[in-house]
Amino acid sequence: MSISSRFAVGIHILTLIEVNKGNVSSSEYIAGSVNTNPVVIRRIIGLLKNAGLVTVRPGIAGAELAKDLSEITLLDVYKAVDVVQDQELFSVHGNPNPACAVGRNIQETIIPLFSAAQFALEKALGSVTIEDVVKDVLEKEKANNK
Repeated sequence: MSISSRFAVGIHILTLIEVNKGNVSSSEYIAGSVNTNPVVIRRIIGLLKNAGLVTVRPGIAGAELAKDLSEITLLDVYKAVDVVQDQELFSVHGNPNPACAVGRNIQETIIPLFSAAQFALEKALGSVTIEDVVKDVLEKEKANNK
């Protein structure tokens, strides 16, 4: 199982909009960077817009950040692109055999562990901002151009 790539693409979109600030970040331009179809980008931008992370104007190409970089966390992006519902990162099989000692007790045993793991992930994502990502991308680009 892996988290939907919408999460990584959402981060990519927000980072690119900032790095390309002052220029038009159309869905075609962003799709070129992500190497995907502009329709995919428009769908994800729609999710980011609904979450209040970007603004778009009908009939005008381009998206802009709706908040300061330091105010957008990776957790905001994670939630915006509907990666998972609350407390559903890990799914548990629904009908273990109640006649089996493991089957009878496995859900009660692993659900709290899964909840703790999801909480830890979300806490870590909440401590990183798009500003952090942009800085790291620009540092890496600068190092690549030496």
